[in-house]
Amino acid sequence: MLDIKFIGENKDLIAMAAQKKHVKFDVEELLKLDDERRALLLVVEQKRSEQNLKSTQVAHTSIPERRQLLVEELRTQKAGLEEEEGKLKEIMQKWHLLMLQVPNIPDMSVPDGESDKDNKEVRVWGNRPDFATEPKNHMELMEGCDLADFVRGGDVAGFRGYFLKNEGALLSLALWQLTLDLFAKKGFTFMMVPSLVRRQTLLGTGYLPQGEDDLYKTQDGDYLAGTAEVAAMSYFSETILKKEELPKKILAFSPCFRREAGSHGKDTKGIIRVHEFFKLEQVVICEASHELSVKFHEELTANAEELLQALQLPYHVVINCGADLGLGQVKKYDIETWVPSEHNYRETHSSSYFHDFQTRRLNIRYKEADGKMRFAHSLNNTALATPRILVPLLENNQQADGSIVIPEVLRKYMGKDVITPIK
Repeated sequence: MLDIKFIGENKDLIAMAAQKKHVKFDVEELLKLDDERRALLLVVEQKRSEQNLKSTQVAHTSIPERRQLLVEELRTQKAGLEEEEGKLKEIMQKWHLLMLQVPNIPDMSVPDGESDKDNKEVRVWGNRPDFATEPKNHMELMEGCDLADFVRGGDVAGFRGYFLKNEGALLSLALWQLTLDLFAKKGFTFMMVPSLVRRQTLLGTGYLPQGEDDLYKTQDGDYLAGTAEVAAMSYFSETILKKEELPKKILAFSPCFRREAGSHGKDTKGIIRVHEFFKLEQVVICEASHELSVKFHEELTANAEELLQALQLPYHVVINCGADLGLGQVKKYDIETWVPSEHNYRETHSSSYFHDFQTRRLNIRYKEADGKMRFAHSLNNTALATPRILVPLLENNQQADGSIVIPEVLRKYMGKDVITPIK
């Protein structure tokens, strides 16, 4: 959420942001409604003041006739006030809904584009493996080595369901442990956070109202979050931090859930696009400085790249175009890892910064040395998402006989070097 004063003073920038992000938003409609809101608020405040004055006069009047007259006037004033308050409440609801739809302004470096196909490659790392024959896909490898059961997964969990088995399950646990070991050296605080969250947490982090269709909702009106960032950020809501406490660097873990609305026909098999998965998410809350946000954005992205490099997985980094940004993101990188069976890179990590878009909604502030209160800035980045990362890991390390070489950094957790096919 942006400050209404900033919106009014920079309405052309807001209109540009909506156009660049390809979202429907009429800034003039919001500003017109804001004028009505402020005018009506003045009327309501004036009538409340008059009513308070009249109530005081009633309390201090001892003459019965005079008192009765004042009581009648007070009753009329109260009816008028209730009518104006009703109008104000209605306008405030519309105003708040429009405020939640205001897009954040993308960085100047964000390219124009209409879809993720227009994202721009920033850098490439690693060598793609050469195979003598057409490489197997991850499903063939997992079924051949008894690492997963997709048939029983569908029977038990429905569409996109899966079971990880044997080394398939152990690989996920090993990847989590590797990530924890790497981040233990980087000053992050570890958290296991809730997946079941209240609506307010999703509004605060910007996933609502835009992402409503992709969220699972309970019969009680709560939601299952699609990323650990939601709860980790909301942990600090309504908090005033000390400047010397910043930056807050969190590595948050949780199960995650997504309906995958709008993905009909995409990745219907395997573990690239599933309804239930696990994430280790980097979250940073820092001072309100664009330069610091940029610095941490590059740092978080480098952390994720370090993990992929440790696993010896080839990847490239792309900068997301305007249409591939969320409502609140100022800038976003995707890290896409090479998937041999598809002869293509597939997204495994995303890295974003928001300025004060989330913290203003969640009311996360800190106090400057001069006593001035500021909304902090926030960032997040995928450290690891499982089971999706297993797709490039298994495919890039497959052997001609169907076996899979375990990356060297995982062998101490796995207790073996190679996963062999079942006979």
